[in-house]
Amino acid sequence: MLTLNLDLIAFMPCNPSIGGPAKGVVVREIDALGGQMGKTIDQTHIQMRLLNTSKGPAVRALRAQADKVLYQQDMKKVIENQENLTLRQGMVDELIVEDGVVKGVLTETKAAYYAPTVIVTTGTFMRGKVLIGDIEYESGPNNQRATVKLSKQLEELGFDIVRFKTGTPPRVNSHTIDYSKTEIQPGDEEPRAFSYETTEFITDQIPCWLTYTGEFTHQIINENLSRSAMYSGAERGTGPRYCPSIEDKIVRFNDKPRHQIFLEPEGRNTEEVYVQGLSTSLPEDIQKRLLETVPGLEKAEMMRAGYAIEYDAIVPTQLWPTLETKKIDGLFTAGQINGTSGYEEAAGQGIMAGINAAAKALGKESLILDRSQAYIGVLIDDLVTKGTNEPYRLLTSRAEYRLLLRHDNADLRLTDIGYEYGLIPEERYGRFTKKKELIDAEVKRLKSHIIKPNQEVQKMIEELGGSPLKDGVRASDLLRRPEVKYDHIKQLVPNEVDLPSDVEEQVEIIVKYEGYIEKSMQQVDKMRKMENKRIPDHIDYDDIQGIATEAKEKLKKVRPLSVGQASRISGVNPSDVSILLVYIEQGLRSKASNE
Repeated sequence: MLTLNLDLIAFMPCNPSIGGPAKGVVVREIDALGGQMGKTIDQTHIQMRLLNTSKGPAVRALRAQADKVLYQQDMKKVIENQENLTLRQGMVDELIVEDGVVKGVLTETKAAYYAPTVIVTTGTFMRGKVLIGDIEYESGPNNQRATVKLSKQLEELGFDIVRFKTGTPPRVNSHTIDYSKTEIQPGDEEPRAFSYETTEFITDQIPCWLTYTGEFTHQIINENLSRSAMYSGAERGTGPRYCPSIEDKIVRFNDKPRHQIFLEPEGRNTEEVYVQGLSTSLPEDIQKRLLETVPGLEKAEMMRAGYAIEYDAIVPTQLWPTLETKKIDGLFTAGQINGTSGYEEAAGQGIMAGINAAAKALGKESLILDRSQAYIGVLIDDLVTKGTNEPYRLLTSRAEYRLLLRHDNADLRLTDIGYEYGLIPEERYGRFTKKKELIDAEVKRLKSHIIKPNQEVQKMIEELGGSPLKDGVRASDLLRRPEVKYDHIKQLVPNEVDLPSDVEEQVEIIVKYEGYIEKSMQQVDKMRKMENKRIPDHIDYDDIQGIATEAKEKLKKVRPLSVGQASRISGVNPSDVSILLVYIEQGLRSKASNE
């Protein structure tokens, strides 16, 4: 592992938090595959909350506020102690490429490192440029050095490069905040964790605080838009739509009288507070004036100014679903270089690129997660099939099978895969198989046990506001009623085995949503039939009569591996897919008759 600065491994230059809708599920998926992110945030967070608890299980998600220093230190320690991993500090200037195959990398000090596969994870550092008002200078985030030569070489190798941007807000001194004018946002009292291996929980949590922009904030921004790097024309990069700057919010949502601002402590041993929601590229004097208009921040001391950073990324349709590049054999890319935003999206790509680069080096089969298996599968399929014209952020709405892709069942979906690739230890896998057995046994028990309408049962149902039983019902059928919880069933039909809480949670969800889950699985089966229709490697789309010109261009560019992937390419219509299917079937029949 080569990195610019050993002291900034896993450093969070933007929001010091992990998780949230969709993103939190990705962290659990990484953990189920054997990754580290969940373990480290569990050990170093200052606050943990389960979001959307009043809604269904498909949109619930964990979010942790990180101690950014402890998170970085813990992750560095894990890497330093990882067997078979060599850690080096250095600036990679050049890829060593011979006959279209990557052979290694060359650093600025001319040290050469050779390897059968290489993963490039440059984040926002490629030709990074910081912009504050009319000031701009070459830099990576947090005043680190930018990577310049590597970006130029990728262009020379024939990669299409795009220019994206992201931003960060000011940080202020906690001692200068008047918290009496803000609303407290405490963590959950119930212990929670991202990793399925975590058994010890942090109970000493630190609150975040909520405040709002107001009329004067908006007035100052409108009066100074010409001084913003975003609106002055200095910034060529495209920003993330779902994490806009405060200037962008004011312009796009000018009907809103105020916007939320969260004050998020950056750690236990620092007074720096991240002003979430006030991301900006306005000059420092304007940033100071903006802070003074926000309740609680009237006298806040700005410790670091907000800034925008512009950087290079590659067009992700140049990647296979394994995250190996189509142009250079053995070269993989992961993270913001692929056009995403967010630590979680980067980590999800990182573990998949790591698995596939290692599998290629070892001569093993590569791993591609489909859209029904994981949010990571949705993320990568979206990138390599559809591409992105702005920094991509994972959202629950992007997943058509989100009832299957819940934060509570990531281990049930992916642990077997992690074990197969040697990333899950035997002890952990044994606990996992025991959990599955307990879930199956309890669901079976509830489906076979009849609850009779005796006085105790009718009284409980009446107290819950439900209609009384007329006849005996299976315990599973009673649990499907919206007012009935597993705890109620447990009182009526006690289990001889004391089940862990995560097993009880799974049993309740499986039983309550059985019909919906079954319907989703039927849709998955239909989708898999399309995914199993492989497209021949050397297909000539120009030979296919009837396919629209735009569809041919898109198919030649993306080179989908399956008919299912082809159907998701923007510009490829159902009629084009039908013609493609017929062409493939005719080819297969012709090949069979010749043989």
